[in-house]
Amino acid sequence: MTFTEAELAYLSGQALGRLTTSSPDGDLQNNPVSFHYNAELGTIDIGGHAMGGTRKFRNVAATGQAAFVVDDIVSFRPWQVRGIEIRGSAEALSDVDPPMRGFSRELIRIRPRRIISWSVDPAQEGMRGRTVDV
Repeated sequence: MTFTEAELAYLSGQALGRLTTSSPDGDLQNNPVSFHYNAELGTIDIGGHAMGGTRKFRNVAATGQAAFVVDDIVSFRPWQVRGIEIRGSAEALSDVDPPMRGFSRELIRIRPRRIISWSVDPAQEGMRGRTVDV
């Protein structure tokens, strides 16, 4: 399995992440997006309304790369943040069955190559995290 049980539990409790894509000429784009963990494939599926008409969709279709971050602030005092960064190859897919309400028939599928997580596993103290190359 690519993700740990603690990472999957964290992802299932979050509704929004930030997707970074790059255009063929190197311009970066970062957007808040909805996502779904595809347990069958071990991927992160990113979607939304009319995804096929977006710049992020075109960027992924052209470059095949993406990075995705889900994070939150647990506490301000004491300061405690947690999150997961996923880097990997990405596909711009059309005419797929939407995995959740609000997704169009186009989605971006990220196949993790690297997962970096911090403070999502209660068994780990502080900001210690996990980095794994898949």
